[in-house]
Amino acid sequence: MTATTATRRRRTFDRPVAALVAVALAAGIALLLLPLVGLLARTPWSRVAPLLGDPALRETLRLSLLVSLASAALSLVLGVPLAWLLARVSFPGKRLLRALCVLPMVLPPVVGGVALLAAFGRRGLVGAPLERLTGITLPFTTAGVVIAVTFVSLPFLVVTVEAGFLGLDARIEEAAATLGASRWTVLRRVSLPMLVPSLVAGTALAWARALGEFGASITFAGNLGGTTRTVPLAVYLELHRDPDAAIVLSLVLLAVSIAILVGLRDRYLGVGR
Repeated sequence: MTATTATRRRRTFDRPVAALVAVALAAGIALLLLPLVGLLARTPWSRVAPLLGDPALRETLRLSLLVSLASAALSLVLGVPLAWLLARVSFPGKRLLRALCVLPMVLPPVVGGVALLAAFGRRGLVGAPLERLTGITLPFTTAGVVIAVTFVSLPFLVVTVEAGFLGLDARIEEAAATLGASRWTVLRRVSLPMLVPSLVAGTALAWARALGEFGASITFAGNLGGTTRTVPLAVYLELHRDPDAAIVLSLVLLAVSIAILVGLRDRYLGVGR
């Protein structure tokens, strides 16, 4: 077989493969973009301003912003030490702990809500003694929403910040340690300043995830207007009552998500501009 004949056969074989790849590529792009295009096409633009000016919807937006920001702050406080532990300390059971930390990322949100009820509900493992000793209950309260969305969004910060710790130049930390700095001083004066981009990215991702949480929130905290009804829950409710309002609220969440992803384009999965 001559080289020319082999080349021709290879090209004949490559053409259908290339065609299949092109079809799969087009189908994948269509699957991702068509729902977004459909949402934009169905948006009642003339009603956007009146709907966003509705007091009930504005209260829902305010509550969602409050809950998501509180969750992001809580994720930052709880997640950074956990990420440092996973990145810098070796101990038995480390792999298991890491798996448990990221479990909410793959756990069905409704199952997460049921687990939260089992732990913090009025008859829960912690909830029952908490109510008995302090009178405080978490389910169906704004604080309960914060706990629910933090349970789901915290792993996003932990994973991002742990990757940031692992990406730091360990020689700089070692140099500070050899100069007499304690582990806490190295973390506070050396590691954290270098970790700012990862902290910002992790916090933003956790905030965006908290803003869009539905399953764990409605299961653990319910759907009470002005107390636990966040934007995703309002979308579900309005879809049956006023589809135009549901579309407008969905558009708000879509805009926030796009803004987050565009803002983090240099940090998301390590991909640059």
